[in-house]
Amino acid sequence: MGKTLTGKTILLGVTGGIAAYKAATLCSRLVGLGATVRVMMTEGATQFITPLTLQTLTRHPVATDVFDERDPSIVQHIDWADSADLAVIAPATANMLAKLANGLADDMISTTLLATTAPLLIAPAMNVHMWEHPAVIDNVNKLASRGATFVEPGTGQLACGYVGKGRLAEPDEIVEAIVAMLVSPKPLSGKKVLVTAGGTVERIDPVRYITNDSSGKMGFAIAEAARDRGAEVTLICGRMEAEVPHGVKIVKVDSATSMYDAVMDRLANTDLVVKAAAVADYRPASQATHKMKKTSETFTLQLVRNPDILQAIGEWRVAQPDGAKPFIIGFAAETNDVEKHALDKLQRKKCDLIVANNVTEAGAGFGTETNIVSVYGPKGLVEQLPQMSKRAVAERLLEIAQAVIGEQNRKGTER
Repeated sequence: MGKTLTGKTILLGVTGGIAAYKAATLCSRLVGLGATVRVMMTEGATQFITPLTLQTLTRHPVATDVFDERDPSIVQHIDWADSADLAVIAPATANMLAKLANGLADDMISTTLLATTAPLLIAPAMNVHMWEHPAVIDNVNKLASRGATFVEPGTGQLACGYVGKGRLAEPDEIVEAIVAMLVSPKPLSGKKVLVTAGGTVERIDPVRYITNDSSGKMGFAIAEAARDRGAEVTLICGRMEAEVPHGVKIVKVDSATSMYDAVMDRLANTDLVVKAAAVADYRPASQATHKMKKTSETFTLQLVRNPDILQAIGEWRVAQPDGAKPFIIGFAAETNDVEKHALDKLQRKKCDLIVANNVTEAGAGFGTETNIVSVYGPKGLVEQLPQMSKRAVAERLLEIAQAVIGEQNRKGTER
C-alpha cells in the first residue's frame, strides 16, 4: 500500500474496553503507512493497555489527562484538535458514544473532540445487548446525523462470553476505512449536486402566508452527505427550522416561483438534482400590499397553481439533445396509497428515482430527526428503508443513485 498516509495526522482515542489491546496493532499499521498518530486514552483504557506501549509504537506522547499540560506555549487538547486530519475512536464504548452524542467533555478524548473540526470515525465495541440497547442506538443515530462515520462491530465470540454483534472491527478493517476517508477518491468528486429543501412561503399579505410543516432536515442531510462524498453542492432552501449545513452554497428563496427560477437557472451545470423541498401547489392569486382587515364574517381566498418544479426539471432534461443530465431524484410525502402515488409521480414527472414516505407514521416525515422511506425506480420498488436517521437515509439514497447512474453509464457504453 506504500506510505499512503504520509503527511496526515490522526487523533486516536482509545477507551476502556477489553478490545483496547487492538489499538497497538492499529497504531503500528497507521505509523507504517506514514501517518502521525497522536493517542488519547481514557483512564479505563489504561487498565487494559499501557500508555507506554502506544507511545513506543507512535513515537509521540500519549495524553491521558486533560489537565496534564506539558508545554506551556500551547493548550494541548486545542493544539491536538487543530492538528488533526481525522479523529478515530477505537474501541468506542457505550459510555463514550453517550458523551460524544450529548456534548459532554470530562476527559481528554471527549474534550478534544468537542474542539476539533476534523471528520470523525468511530469503531464501537461492547456487549451485544449494550449495542442493541435503544439508548445506544439513539446515540449512534445522533452521531451519524452529524456526519460521523462508523466501522460497525463484527459478530462473534465476545469477551463477556456472549456470541453476537459487538466485537471491535479488526485493525486492518479500520485502517481501510481511514485510508478511504483520507486518501481514496470520493465517489462524487467533480460532480455538481443541486438540492432543494424546506417549505415555500406563499404570501397573502405582509403578515400572513400559506406554508407547510417541512423543516428542511431531510434536504439538509442530503446536501451534507453529497458534500462529504466530494460533490460541489448548491442548496436551494425555503422556509426551514434546521440550521443550514456548512461547506455548501446556500441559495435562500421564499416562494415556489422564486425556487423554480433558482432551480431552472442552474440545471445546465448540474449532474444530480434532489428535490426534497415541500413546494406549495397553490398561491394566492393576488397579494395585498397592506395587512388585510376583517370586514366580514367569511373570507374567500382565490388560489392559482404554482409551477411544478419537479415536472419542469424532467421536461427540461427530455428536451436536451443528449437527454442524459441531470439525474433526477424526487420526493413524495404521502398519507395513503404510498406506492401507487409514488410510481405515478415517478412516471409523470420523468424522474429516475422517487423517495416516498407516509408522513403520518411515527418517526417519519416533517420535523423529525428520523425517516422511514421507500425508494422507487422505473421497475418498481428499489429498496425499503427502516426507520433511521435522516443522515443515514441520505447516505443510502446517494449509494442507490450512484449504483443506478453506474448501470446507466454501463448500458450507454455498451450501445
